[in-house]
Amino acid sequence: MDGAVPNEILPAAEKAFGDRLPDARRFAELLVTDGVVRGLIGPREAPRIWERHLLNCAVVAELIPSGASIVDVGSGAGLPGMVLAVARPDLSVTLVEPLARRTAFLSEAVTALGLERTTVVRARAEECVGKLPLADVVTARAVAPLDRLAGWCLPLTAIGGRLLAMKGASASAEIAEHAEALARLGAGAPSVRTCGESFLAEPTTVVEIVREREAARPRKAGGRRGR
Repeated sequence: MDGAVPNEILPAAEKAFGDRLPDARRFAELLVTDGVVRGLIGPREAPRIWERHLLNCAVVAELIPSGASIVDVGSGAGLPGMVLAVARPDLSVTLVEPLARRTAFLSEAVTALGLERTTVVRARAEECVGKLPLADVVTARAVAPLDRLAGWCLPLTAIGGRLLAMKGASASAEIAEHAEALARLGAGAPSVRTCGESFLAEPTTVVEIVREREAARPRKAGGRRGR
């Protein structure tokens, strides 16, 4: 496979990537070759890399302002962080991923595509707190339930910045289930956003969470109450 865009979705790919489409094709080629060989992408995913993965991630750029700093948590094969870096060269992107074979692939892809504003960090999200500059936007795709995900991502987000968590049909239910936990983490009221509605057969669902304040400090057990 060579990463070529299927004809039936070429118009959508052109809308999503614009003049960056040649670089997106190159990244697709890396995913369906090296990515499959290294176990980052399953062989069954390769034929649908554009529809299910690249376009699904690229449209999240609709929610990101010009020149923003991005931290992508649990980047894996670069979804969505690498895709956003390709689609939006104005963004400064940090890809955070703990597994060595994945960070090796990401580093090679960054070099191959000449993404000068993209950095790869091998670490868990919680290990990056206090070590990375707080980001305007933190992104994540299919990493964990919303409460755990926010616990990892919001501490990496600037006050007033946003977590963009790519979710499926369960987005509203997750928000309802984890509302109290999100509030304790300093989140504002989450909202469900859809991206790519005008040209994707299946628009991307994103939970958008603004970090409004520092997380609430846990109460100390025991001890006397102050007056």
